[in-house]
Amino acid sequence: MTSAASPDEKSKRTIHTAGCIIIGDEVLGGKTVDTNSAYLAKFCFALGMNLKRIEVISDDEEEIIEAARRMSDNYDFVVTSGGIGPTHDDITYQSIAKAFGLRLKLHADALERMKKLSKPHPSQPNFAWDTPSPALSAKLRMIELPIDESRDEGSQVLFVNDKLWVPISVVNGNIHILPGVPRLFEQLLDGMKPRLLPRLTDPEGKGIHRILISTPVAESQVAAYLTELAAKVEPAGIKVGSYPRFGKARNEITLVGRDKEYMESLVDEVAKSVEGVRINVEGEDDVEGEPDLEQQG
Repeated sequence: MTSAASPDEKSKRTIHTAGCIIIGDEVLGGKTVDTNSAYLAKFCFALGMNLKRIEVISDDEEEIIEAARRMSDNYDFVVTSGGIGPTHDDITYQSIAKAFGLRLKLHADALERMKKLSKPHPSQPNFAWDTPSPALSAKLRMIELPIDESRDEGSQVLFVNDKLWVPISVVNGNIHILPGVPRLFEQLLDGMKPRLLPRLTDPEGKGIHRILISTPVAESQVAAYLTELAAKVEPAGIKVGSYPRFGKARNEITLVGRDKEYMESLVDEVAKSVEGVRINVEGEDDVEGEPDLEQQG
């Protein structure tokens, strides 16, 4: 829990846990399929951050305020996705600013980057940066950022990709506000990696390890063994997972943790106990035409 920490403390502390807030009515309404949370999950796993929660919420000020405050209190590293565009329903900046009693400020460096790196849309042939217009107002809305005037501004606005004008607004020390567009989200998240590595439990960013074991045996048959195994390895911080693959002849057992040497020592035992084999990628040992486990009863 991080609730007692100041924003400056939150921005520097070791990162153990992470949380994600996906913001958008279009996701909740089924119009848009969220891929950003999956990308973040893989990012966190690779770096050894424990992603504890992913929430999808609407473009609603009260929802955003509540989620932002709670996530900032509960997790070391928080990422939001969506709601920072130029239209009326893009309210993430203003909502998160309100959550922490901050004002929005037009960010001068972001404006200069926007002028330099953004291209005018074909539908706006007469657009000019020095001429007031609805289009200009809409563009400037995307760089009116929550700023805590009592803190160093440089730690609150990050530029992590020289080819993008889009800033990462960092609020309350640990909330990182990213766009919902997957290409931008992914590039900006990747761009943060060098800044995050020194704050990880393992500064080398070796991350968490996952071992996959494929088994032709039904889950119910191996459930008792897996329960015993999970209890045995829990003190070492290792989790045991069992995943049915419907329509396939083999299910999957996973070992997930940081102690790679210990995990490797378990492979032969686990494979023998579930009558399985180790694999590198899910489905690599599938054989076309084999009856699936459901058909086998």
